[in-house]
Amino acid sequence: MASTGITKREELAFRRGVVNGKQLTVQEREAMLKPFLPPAPIETSLPLKSTKSPRLSQRTTAAPKPKPTPVRTAVHIVLHAIVSFFFSIFFRFRRSWRLFSYKVRGVLRHHHHTPEWIVNDVKNVEQLPKHISVVLDHREDDEDQGNAGLEGLVQDACEIAAWTASAGIPLLSIYERTGVLKNYVPQLHAAIQKNLESYFGTRRRPTLTVKAPHTISYSPPGTPSSEPTENGATTSRPHLTVLLLSEHDGRATLVDLTVTLAAMAQKADIDPKQIDIPLVDAELSDYVSSEPDLLVLFGPKVVLGGYPPWQLRLTEIFHLPDNKGVNYLVFRKALGMFGKAEFRVGK
Repeated sequence: MASTGITKREELAFRRGVVNGKQLTVQEREAMLKPFLPPAPIETSLPLKSTKSPRLSQRTTAAPKPKPTPVRTAVHIVLHAIVSFFFSIFFRFRRSWRLFSYKVRGVLRHHHHTPEWIVNDVKNVEQLPKHISVVLDHREDDEDQGNAGLEGLVQDACEIAAWTASAGIPLLSIYERTGVLKNYVPQLHAAIQKNLESYFGTRRRPTLTVKAPHTISYSPPGTPSSEPTENGATTSRPHLTVLLLSEHDGRATLVDLTVTLAAMAQKADIDPKQIDIPLVDAELSDYVSSEPDLLVLFGPKVVLGGYPPWQLRLTEIFHLPDNKGVNYLVFRKALGMFGKAEFRVGK
C-alpha cells in the first residue's frame, strides 16, 4: 500500500490489530485509518432534485377520488333499473312478435299433409341437400309444444321424415343426445311408415330404412321397390334412409378409433405414415355417417348438444331465433337458406 501513503509497519499493525504487542481497540484502528480517508461531503441546505418521472409525480400528488355519496349511488341504481326495464320490454316484444309471425306464416304456408305442397315450396330452390340432419331433444315435459316424452319425440321424427321424403332428400339423420330412439328401431320404423302413408298413400309410399351406427339396418320387405303405372310399366319408388345418432357416436367414437389405430400401429398392422385425415374420414364415415350437407336446429339458440364434431366440418347450420319446437316453417326456411349458400371449400 505504498501508493496510499501507509507504511508496511502500519499496514501490518492495522491488519493484525496489534502495535508493540498491545491489542488495538476499534476506536484506535479507526483513528489510525482516518488520516488516509477522503474528506467528508459538505452538507448543503439545497433540496435534492426528484428522480421520479413527471407522470409518477402527478399520480402521487393527484387528489384522491371522492367517495360515492348515497345520492350518487341511488341515481346509478335508478338509471340501471330504467335501462334494464326498457331492454327487457324490447326483448320480450321482439320475441312475442317473432313467435306471432312464425305462427301466422306457419298457418298460411302449411303443407296439409300433401307432398305436392312441399314439392311446390322447394321447386324454386336452386339446390337441395342430399343428406339433411336434425337435432331433437328428449324432454319429459314441454308445456309450449305439447310434445313431451318418447311419444312426442317419435311424432317429431315421423313428421320430419315425411317432409324429407316429400322434398326428395334421400338421407335423414336424427340426432338425439341420449340415444333413446335406438332402443325402439322397429317401433320407429312402423310409426314413420304409417305417417308416410298419410302423406303419400299406400301405393306411392316411399320405401324406408332405419338404422344406427354399429347396428344392422332395419328394413322389412313390406313395401315393393316399384309400382305399376297405367301403361303397365313399373316405376321405382323413392327410398328414404333414416339414421339415428347419439352422443356416443361423437367424441367416444373418435377415442375408440384412435385407440384402434394406435394398437394396429404398435402391432405393425398399419404403417403410422398411412394414418392421415382421409383415412380417419373414411373410417368415421363407415362407422358413423357421412357429413350432412345441412343441419337444422329447432331450438331458439345454436346448441349442438354433443353432436359428432367430425361430421360438421363443412355443414351448413340453420336455426330460427326464438323458435321453439319442431315445425315445417323452420324446415322450409332451412332448405331455402341452403339453396342460396355458396360452397367455396376453402377457395
